[in-house]
Parts: sequence; structure tokens; C-alpha cells
Amino acid sequence: MSQANIPNMSPITSINTDQTVTLLLASIALEELALAHVINAEAEKLQFALGKLKHTKTKLSPAKVSASELFTINASAERILQDVIKKEMLLQFKLGNVLDLMSINHRP
Repeated sequence: MSQANIPNMSPITSINTDQTVTLLLASIALEELALAHVINAEAEKLQFALGKLKHTKTKLSPAKVSASELFTINASAERILQDVIKKEMLLQFKLGNVLDLMSINHRP
């Protein structure tokens, strides 16, 4: 996985509405990228537990996993993904607010 490329942002004491919108949209995009990494990590965890993914850097391979252990791993992934969904909903609200701000700012 690659690291997010976060631009160097120095504190600005006065910014206009267009700059604010740009920064808000960038923050939403970075949060979406972070959530994508979380989802990918959960998928890799499940694949590794099922023996479908080998850890190539350390030559790790999964131990034999019982059905109850798989259920525990699956429940953990489910909780994480529920939290991701909650965050996605919050980001949708945030995006809606930004779009409202954009429409207010660009009214004739």
C-alpha cells in the first residue's frame, strides 16, 4: 500500500470561500483514501486467514485456523466495516454541506 501524499499546508490566516471549499474537498478525499486502505487491510486479513494470501516480505503463512477462529476474525472485520460505513455516512453529510456552501457562494 502506498502512503497518502498530503500536501504541505502552512497556516493561513485569511482564506476565501473558494479556498475553503477546496480544502474541505481535499479533506474528504483524504478521508476516503484512508477508508479505502482500512477496507483493503481487512480484506487482506481475511485472505491471509483463509490461506489465500501469503506475506511475501517475511515468508509468513497462516497457521491452521479453526471454524470458530474464522468466525471471530469475520466478526472483527464486520465491526471494522460497520465503522467504515458510519464514517462514509458522515463524509456524505460533509460533502452535502460543502456542495450547499458552493451553491450559496455561486448564486447570481
